[in-house]
Amino acid sequence: MRNRSQIRRMSKPGLACAVAMALCLAAMASPRAGAQAANAVVLDHVVAVVNDQTILASDVDDEMRLAVLDPGEAGLGILTPQRALDQLISRALIQQQIRQEDALAAEPVQAEVDARLAEIRKDLPACIHQNCASAAGWKAFLALHGLTSERVESYLRYRVQILHFIEQRFRQGIQISPDEIEKYYRETLLPQYAPGDEIPALNKVSSRIEEILLERQVNVLFDGWLANLRKQGDVEVLDPAFEAQEDKDAPGKGGA
Repeated sequence: MRNRSQIRRMSKPGLACAVAMALCLAAMASPRAGAQAANAVVLDHVVAVVNDQTILASDVDDEMRLAVLDPGEAGLGILTPQRALDQLISRALIQQQIRQEDALAAEPVQAEVDARLAEIRKDLPACIHQNCASAAGWKAFLALHGLTSERVESYLRYRVQILHFIEQRFRQGIQISPDEIEKYYRETLLPQYAPGDEIPALNKVSSRIEEILLERQVNVLFDGWLANLRKQGDVEVLDPAFEAQEDKDAPGKGGA
């Protein structure tokens, strides 16, 4: 594993030299290649490296689109690229730790993923006007937000896997009371629905609300754990557009 200093030495000059050499070789191979390269638009690039695992600009864009699936984002403002990257860094660290500890124990069964998807299609506030419960409505919703059914399913699988890991490692001793669930339902979830919308009953969404509140409390517990993972690992932000904000954000700020 490369250490932090090695990543830093390669991050800017090393990467720039590699790109320049690649373009030079391409130009030598074809007279037209140089002109094409000059007019090319860079569509993707590495913005961060987490223990040799790269995070691309397209991953950040993907994370921002997926935020529509999480009603817990309500009231937190638009997910910025900086916050999205911080969440991706936390996610990479957690997934790496899951693989080291016991990935099989945290792996969800398909029925759990299917149940989560059905719940989202029926009850997610952003889905109400699209009628996501129907095939046509769900297709329209995905198209509107630049998502695919496969990407949504893989994201939900990750969410369930993280919850399993959280329960195994951090949940002991954490209790979410019915009063806390009802308060979130009344003060956070209900305001997301427009007048006339069909609002799900509390008992239909209480498990999802409990999950959101659990994640919030667990965040307090594993903030220190994530900070230690970052200290022990190699986390390097390579894109200056993200670097300043990353320094301001505490290591545990990113959501899983």
